[in-house]
Formats: sequence, C-alpha cells, structure tokens
Amino acid sequence: MLRKVGLSLLTTATILTGMSGDAIARLQEALDSVRIAQNVDPVEEQTETPEPEKSYWVASGLSNNEAKTLKFFQDQGITDRMALAVLMGNIKQESMFVPNICEGGARMNYERCHRGGYGLIQWTTSFRYWGLGNHAKQIKGNPSSLDTQLSYLLTEREFKEIEYKFRNENQTLGYYMKAAYHWLGWGIYGNRGYYSQNYYDSMTKI
Repeated sequence: MLRKVGLSLLTTATILTGMSGDAIARLQEALDSVRIAQNVDPVEEQTETPEPEKSYWVASGLSNNEAKTLKFFQDQGITDRMALAVLMGNIKQESMFVPNICEGGARMNYERCHRGGYGLIQWTTSFRYWGLGNHAKQIKGNPSSLDTQLSYLLTEREFKEIEYKFRNENQTLGYYMKAAYHWLGWGIYGNRGYYSQNYYDSMTKI
C-alpha cells in the first residue's frame, strides 16, 4: 500500500498539514528506500571458475599396474617425459611391475620371501624390507599390493634424496639413470635403458 499511494499522499497538502518536520522527513526516507529497492539490480550469482583439467602422459599397451604407476608418479609432481620413462624402465627391470614377486621370480606373499629382494623395486636389505612391512601396518595396507608399495616408496630416504632430480625437467636419459642408480643401487644394469627408451617413445600426453 505504501508503494502505491505513498507519493500521492506525500504531495497532498491536506495530509501534510499538521505533520512535524521530523515526521515528514521519516516518511520521505521510507519512500526513497522503496524507490531505491525497486531500481537495484539483483545480485548476480557468483560462480567459481573451474580449474583446468590436468594433462597426463599415457602410453598404449600398458598393464594396469604400469598405467597406475605412471599416473602415480605424475600425481606426485614428476611430469617430465624422460624422468617418468626412466622410473618406469627401472621398475620394469626390477620386478616387471609384479608387486608380490620374490627375487628369482617366485610369486608369494611378503612374509614368505626370506631371501633376496621383494616387490616392485626388489627391496633387499633387511632395513628396507622390514620397512615395507612396518609401513603396511601403519597405513593398514597389504605389503604385497601395488598401492602399499608405491606409498612406501615415497617415504624411503633413498627416494627422497633423489626425488628432486626427477622433478628437474628436460634432462637426458643418462642424468635420470644416474639418479635411479643412487635410488636402487642395482647390481645389474640389464635392460633398464632399453625399457626406459621404449616407455619414452610410446608416451603421449592427453
């Protein structure tokens, strides 16, 4: 009612007669508020700008364990193509991406491998081997599983000491291979370079 008839009332001399100055001012403020409210544009709905989707290096013909490992390292911030290829090539040489492999090729649970290396990177020394078991207990994981071993890998001093080198982009195969040696301390070079180059050649980014 105030919005429809307020202005005419305000301009009608008979209504204003006898009203105090303060009363007229208050009435005018109320009418002004109504007019302002009518003319204000509604607040635009704020929408968040979606973050761009992250791109990944992928390769055809990978096993599930290989594909998962390749994505895992990228999620940790290692994104250089050759760095990833060398990581993958070294793991393939060590275990062929079989997490429950005991040195010599036998497949068995963690607790049954009593000699030689075990798992993805063939953890061999007692300190590193038992470290895998302790880590599995801490995270309530299976020490013979890929997920637990990838998680453990990141916590080891040996990997932490060279991780920055794999984050250093645009380096040569030899540069990353030297870092991998300090990480794994391999006794046999084997097909590491061959596997690494194959991974590199097969990778594409999506």
